[in-house]
Amino acid sequence: MMWTWTDCLCVTLLLLLQRAGSEKFEVLGPTRAIVAVAGDDIILPCYIKPNISAEDMRVDWFRVNLPDPQSNIRVHLYQDGRDKYHDQIRSYEGRTSLFKEELKKGNTSLKLTRVQGTDDGQYKCLVQSKTHYDDATIQVHIRAIGSKPELSIEGQKEGGMGLLCVSKGWFPEPELEWLDSEGVTLSAGPSETDRDYKGFYIVKLKTIVKETDTNHFTCRLRQRQLSEQINMETEFHISSELILVHTDTWRVAFAVIVSLSIVLVVILAFTIWRCNRLSNDYDASKAKHSQELVKDEHSLELS
Repeated sequence: MMWTWTDCLCVTLLLLLQRAGSEKFEVLGPTRAIVAVAGDDIILPCYIKPNISAEDMRVDWFRVNLPDPQSNIRVHLYQDGRDKYHDQIRSYEGRTSLFKEELKKGNTSLKLTRVQGTDDGQYKCLVQSKTHYDDATIQVHIRAIGSKPELSIEGQKEGGMGLLCVSKGWFPEPELEWLDSEGVTLSAGPSETDRDYKGFYIVKLKTIVKETDTNHFTCRLRQRQLSEQINMETEFHISSELILVHTDTWRVAFAVIVSLSIVLVVILAFTIWRCNRLSNDYDASKAKHSQELVKDEHSLELS
């Protein structure tokens, strides 16, 4: 059988197409979001279909839609048969790994240890061969239950007694509110929110209260976590004596300030009057002395 140049070309093209087709694959991830409790280890599933080996491929895990567009987005990189960490997000250092023995089966899942608030968000698993690539997106929700609200007295404020409610270590961000003894919401300023280095929320809420029949107040915390809601309360009772002490202290301080101000004004007024009086006496003495000199000169001329 004789092979023509056209036959050789067709066979070569068929082989190339067959090879290219054999390297095509899909990257599959979970259909639902992953919910993780802070401090736990989790696995972000990612697989190649069909189950061909990924040992010689590039496996790139990175974050999507980070708040800071200038920050690094890489979570983990496997390339040329080894892990590379040169541009990994700092908060993930020492907490990510692949299942190396599973790469030959097409398993490119990522293990993330000791999850924290900053891990909440979207991840992308990108797998790339020499001729093809595909990716899958995974949503991760982090949940953390923080401390019970802690209450303290800030002291006398304009309009009453200042109270402060603080709670730490939450994710996502909770809400705080102040209640009186009858469960009625008290007026308060906007809550103050901060985040620690692990991304957990610290919330504060201040209010000003006046003396009541019970002097009983409550700070309530609420946090919604997907389909459930967490509620926490801390009750606080202030003795009337304490409120009176703070009130009397404020009044005494105010009275002292007013008294000192009056004394200072009187001293200042007396000083100004005294200076003016001395200045006038000096001017009068100087004028009298000048007149005497003129009189003496006139007497000398007559004599």
